Amino acid sequence: MSTNRFDIHGKKAIVTGGTRGLGRSMAEALLEEGCEVVIVGSSEGVYRSAEEFCGRGFACRAVRADLASREETLACFRTCMELLGNDLDILVNAHGIQRRHMPEDFPLSDWDDVINVNLNAVFVLCQEAGRVMLPKGRGKIINIASMISFFGGQTIPAYAAAKGGVAQLTKALSNDWAGSGIQVNAIAPGYMATDMNAALLDPANPRFQQISDRIPAHRWGTGEDMKGACVFLASPASDYITGVVLPVDGGYLVK
Repeated sequence: MSTNRFDIHGKKAIVTGGTRGLGRSMAEALLEEGCEVVIVGSSEGVYRSAEEFCGRGFACRAVRADLASREETLACFRTCMELLGNDLDILVNAHGIQRRHMPEDFPLSDWDDVINVNLNAVFVLCQEAGRVMLPKGRGKIINIASMISFFGGQTIPAYAAAKGGVAQLTKALSNDWAGSGIQVNAIAPGYMATDMNAALLDPANPRFQQISDRIPAHRWGTGEDMKGACVFLASPASDYITGVVLPVDGGYLVK
């Protein structure tokens, strides 16, 4: 008799950054597998995205929140839990912002914004999810790291610091919670064709060709490329995998 180790039908999930880009694709993946999902976004578009998903027959709800605000982050989590009947199986922290300046000119306000959204809010949401999952003795937390978790990048010191922090936070939480049945892992997307990388995707930008030439898969990634990794890390198939930062990069890191 065959057992589907990837079965997550009926699980309850929160996906932040679920309105566009990689976050939307991962929310879609969980919905396609039968999860009940609350997506979190920073604009009214989050409600339109949820309506679109519901129109396709999926169980999707929406919460709007500014995750740069500690108070809104906590309130957002409480609202998500209410919408999910005060239960949670899967948390995907896929939200994020980007600011680009040379380090010597990097505005401190931009630094604070990036660290608050991309790192501080991730910890707060993980902490709140842990408080729900620990009494149950099971749960899946998937953080979104980056290629920049492995190297420094250029003109993005705040983003590099935050994504490096996300990778180490993932390992630290795994160390503390793995024995309680909670797997905490991260996905590190490679160079993806998303709005965040619009400047790099311009063929007139010399870095576009430099990056493209280094990708053994001979293409930039898309949201579709994130779906399999997300479902795997959300499913029982990954129950003995924890503290991992999984590159989804078309082979970029190994070239």
